[in-house]
Amino acid sequence: MTAAARPSSTSKGATPKPANARGVARLIAVQALYQMDVGGTTLPQALAEFEMFRLAEEVDGWAYRPADKGYFRHLVQGVVESQKVLDPAIHAALPDGWPLTRLDTLLRAILRTAAFEIMKRQDIPAPVILNEYLDVAKAFYEDQEVRLSNGVLNALAKRFRA
Repeated sequence: MTAAARPSSTSKGATPKPANARGVARLIAVQALYQMDVGGTTLPQALAEFEMFRLAEEVDGWAYRPADKGYFRHLVQGVVESQKVLDPAIHAALPDGWPLTRLDTLLRAILRTAAFEIMKRQDIPAPVILNEYLDVAKAFYEDQEVRLSNGVLNALAKRFRA
């Protein structure tokens, strides 16, 4: 079950707002990148699996919101192609003593995808990107990880959107 399908709550008990088609694409891109990292799935395999099974309107009885399939593909491919630039930028934005490898795999996927959008999608305001990925983080994590994500993403936005 994924957060695109299941209701979730934050540690404060608030339910995250429903995502639009691009927001769903962001969430599913994070999940695809997580799967690639954990399972060793290749880019073509991940794209094919997620486009075939996870971008459907209903999977195993769970209703999914429609996703922007083109944006999903753009994000996943962009993160993979830009990872050698993204990872050092994220590492530099982390607190001292926190290497990128210390982060949970899913949190790394969230930060990489958000960093890609901050760096490459100048047509989307940085606050929109930050809010979208903080909502993704809230779907999976408690306050500490969300605060860490907020700090890293704000630092990246200042660096790349000065």
